Amino acid sequence: MSIAVKRLANQKTRRETGLDYVVSAMNLLTPFGSKQIKEQKPFFPGQEGALEEELLRVEKMVDTAEANSREIGVLQETFMMLKDNTFTIERSENSVLSVVEIFEIKNLLLLMEKIRGISGRIELPGEFVPEDVTELLDVLDPGGDRLNTFYIYDSFSEKLAELRKEKKQMDREIRVRQKALKSEIQKTYGLVLTPKFDITVSRSDEAGIKMIEEISDLTKSDEDYMSVTYTLVPGEDVQELLRKSDDISADIEEEELRVREILSKEIHKHAELLLDNCDRIGKLDIVLAKALYAISHHCVRPEIVREHVVEFTDGRHLQVEEIIKKKGGEYCPVSISLSDGVTCITGANMGGKTISLKLTGMVAILAQYGYFVPCKSARVGLSNFMQILIGDSQSIERGLSSFGSEMEELKEIMDNSTDRSLLLIDEIASGTNPVEGLALTKSIVDYLKGKAFISLITTHFETVTADKDVVNMQVTGLANVDFDKLNREIRYANRRERIGIIQKYMDYRLTRVDDAAEIPKDALNIAKMLGIDDSIIEKAKQYIV
Repeated sequence: MSIAVKRLANQKTRRETGLDYVVSAMNLLTPFGSKQIKEQKPFFPGQEGALEEELLRVEKMVDTAEANSREIGVLQETFMMLKDNTFTIERSENSVLSVVEIFEIKNLLLLMEKIRGISGRIELPGEFVPEDVTELLDVLDPGGDRLNTFYIYDSFSEKLAELRKEKKQMDREIRVRQKALKSEIQKTYGLVLTPKFDITVSRSDEAGIKMIEEISDLTKSDEDYMSVTYTLVPGEDVQELLRKSDDISADIEEEELRVREILSKEIHKHAELLLDNCDRIGKLDIVLAKALYAISHHCVRPEIVREHVVEFTDGRHLQVEEIIKKKGGEYCPVSISLSDGVTCITGANMGGKTISLKLTGMVAILAQYGYFVPCKSARVGLSNFMQILIGDSQSIERGLSSFGSEMEELKEIMDNSTDRSLLLIDEIASGTNPVEGLALTKSIVDYLKGKAFISLITTHFETVTADKDVVNMQVTGLANVDFDKLNREIRYANRRERIGIIQKYMDYRLTRVDDAAEIPKDALNIAKMLGIDDSIIEKAKQYIV
């Protein structure tokens, strides 16, 4: 009987909030860390203590990394040399490992010892430090040279050492006799044989070929259209020595197999220790990657609280921030405070409403997976369920309209939401006619008001926020802009430049609005600056109630 695994967020939510982006951007260097990160699980309500422990690990690693940059660099270089040998370790139970596989295990042991040494010098917590593998390393490296090489050493077996010694003497005797025969042929016939006991003659040298073919101690071994090669024929005494040498070689192979079998069993004896060390290194890789990412992206440890809230000051959506910085711009941080109930973000397009929505999801989901968050400060209460409802090109590709896609996802949200849910809904019902869209949006807001959810909704339908139970957050937008200055700057710019200039002046911070009359009409301002006829703008103002 299978047990259902509790899921915090679906794949789309993990992607759209930026969790996948952060994970892919982290510098994981070991195969063990890369494998473990794919299996990472979020912390749920009731697991706040365990989450605090994980965040404390990251915090301590941040301190360690900042204080020991050189050693951390060496540790990372060591990480990059690791291969995933877990299959070989597991295979050692019932198989005889090859020389290459044993070499790779020895190399793994050497790297574990190096990581262990670095961990001791920078005083890492014991849970990340590989256990001592000296016992097995001494077995695989009986000479104690600790070099990154491996050979079936003579010291592994007295019998092997004797067989190799005997074969060496046999091969030496064979060569001595071959050299004597070579000298005799060279003296008798005036021929010069190579150190490999052969001679190559041009086909045009018919006399030379005829003479050589009459020498019984030489036989044809190769030929092409230009030349013929002849090789020394071993005498009966040499042939007997060669047969004995082959027999000894077979005995050596058999003894080496026996040694590899013994070493394989020895590796299996330590399999649990080795696999545990691989697990420790993977965890170290992940927590170090989290810490270094937090340092380089100015992320902070979130405060984990029992009440269901998502609050942060000066939050930055990391993926968007990177894009803006590449264009030479400066990111405008956003602050928000959410608890159970419905909060709507209103404002014109270009106002960053969707980014604020995604940023809220990013802070919440990163915290719940044990990451530092891109804010100046943050308070997060854990959710049982998170989902973002936002435009989905994949659903449209399946033949659904944008509205049909929204309704499909809305049903999934309603079917799976439970207490302490975090719902992020972007411009719901914008793909249908405004009358029905407004009605549907208001109805969804009414439904969500009565639930123990944090519901954050972006919308163009500002009348939705007239309900006193709905919090209205307005994008500041162009409310505080010096329009004379902006118009002077935009006057002679081309279309692309005009949009960029307006974005530069936009204030993406959120302000709580308690009076609908306070809501600025940035859409009309933007339309006017982008060249829409004044008569159209003035007429539009008359329709605004």
